[in-house]
Amino acid sequence: MIAAGLMLAYVFGLLAHRLRIQPLVGYLVAGIIVGPFTPGFTADAGLAAELAEIGIILLMFGVGLHFSLKDLMSVARIVVPGTIIQIVVATLMGAGLGRLLGWSWQAGLVFGLALSVASTVVMVRAFQERRLLDTERGRIAVGWLVVEDLIMVLTLVLLPTAAMIAANDAVPLSRMVFRLLVTLVKVSIFVAVMLVIGRRVIPWLMHYTAHTGSRELFRLAVYAIAIGVAFGAAKMFDVSFALGAFFAGMVMGESNLSQQATEEALPLRDAFAVLFFVSVGMLFNPHVFVEAPLALAATVAIIVVGKAALSWAIVRAFRLSNGTALAVAAGRAQIGEFSFILIGLAIEIEMIPPLARDLILGGAIISIVLNPLVFALLTRRPHPDASPAAAAEPAQALTPTALSDHDVLVGYGRVGSLVGTALARQGGKMVVIETSEDGLEKARRDGADVFSGNAADPRILAAANLKQARRLFVTIPEAFEAGQVVEQARKTNPSIDILARAHSDAAVTHLEGLGASLVVLGEREIAERMLERAAGT
Repeated sequence: MIAAGLMLAYVFGLLAHRLRIQPLVGYLVAGIIVGPFTPGFTADAGLAAELAEIGIILLMFGVGLHFSLKDLMSVARIVVPGTIIQIVVATLMGAGLGRLLGWSWQAGLVFGLALSVASTVVMVRAFQERRLLDTERGRIAVGWLVVEDLIMVLTLVLLPTAAMIAANDAVPLSRMVFRLLVTLVKVSIFVAVMLVIGRRVIPWLMHYTAHTGSRELFRLAVYAIAIGVAFGAAKMFDVSFALGAFFAGMVMGESNLSQQATEEALPLRDAFAVLFFVSVGMLFNPHVFVEAPLALAATVAIIVVGKAALSWAIVRAFRLSNGTALAVAAGRAQIGEFSFILIGLAIEIEMIPPLARDLILGGAIISIVLNPLVFALLTRRPHPDASPAAAAEPAQALTPTALSDHDVLVGYGRVGSLVGTALARQGGKMVVIETSEDGLEKARRDGADVFSGNAADPRILAAANLKQARRLFVTIPEAFEAGQVVEQARKTNPSIDILARAHSDAAVTHLEGLGASLVVLGEREIAERMLERAAGT
């Protein structure tokens, strides 16, 4: 399963990239090929789902590392009522479609509920690719996912009881209320344990492991805590794997080792996230295109158009900017893992017809494929906005800088802030491109003009006035993103001095080939500094 999934995902992902399509489309095609509805090798669907679950755990753990309790509370006033309103209205839209198809109201409501929830993997990946996860938009999107997870946990617990009531079984209301209270108590206990005990134990364990000096043990600690807490949360407190992993990451994020933990979690996270898309593709039955094309089209319309419009309206109702509303709307215009779990349980207890599963899976595949296009269409350019909050929106910060003969810094983290502080002491003029609010605030304090967003975005590079800049410092650690920035900068200003950082010899070669004037390899510089000191003693 792993061999076939990863190899085919690589081949079709590469082909999709070649065709200028999102690689995840290739991953979905790989899943369809190894699925039970196409000839040839059929992979183990149960194993694929479990491997995909690991991807979800690692993804939400990584999100939690960058998301503090303060961030969660800062968006609670928006995401709590917003999530509830969106789920209720989207559920009613799905129920209406179910009635048109001749289903009972109970079946329609479950179908609509499955349409109302978005995929954690797709939404987070979309925000990560656009470097929006640490912005206000990203915090709202992640907070929305957390509240949605909590609601789905309650739904999965109560659904069997609801099925018995719908079947006219003698189920007293007190039993349903009791189950709801038990679930709420379990979730509350889990949150309390993580915030009271976890906040002390997890950072202590990470520091203790770091002091052993073994990178292998540190990496193992990251994975053990992420997967162990997620599994324990699911088994002992009946919360989702994703929610457990998110809180584990959020608690670990309070340690000063969180950056290193993030770097260790990345490789496995990306590999298993790919297997998630493969597992989704495996579930898809192409016969639904022939058997129920109109019903499938209506399902996709509810997911992509209805949910997006509804999410946009909710965010705007809270007087947030048009750019934030459009980004959140684009992220919500798909469905994923919780939809599959919910619809699978509903079929098991005979609440919905088999066609509902095919429509959900077909809608998921199509909406996931369309999501990058929806994101590009809704977030491609600044939108006019009459909201008072618009002044703080990144899109409004794209007014070109008035600086010339200045320095442009891409990234204002550990390396970039040291460079920027030194340049500020020398009285230099700076433009900083960064995604995190902390980095942007540091840059402002150092007197820089700031732009929030992905530095590889041509609009942001144009606003930084690279044509008249004297130097470009690329301090972000990701070699591929840095390469895109270097390549565009060299084309824009052939004479600009470009200084970049790298973590390997291959990255040095890659960046120099794209036009970097100087690429600094950290390990090499450390060695040379040590030798300088040794030569002087």
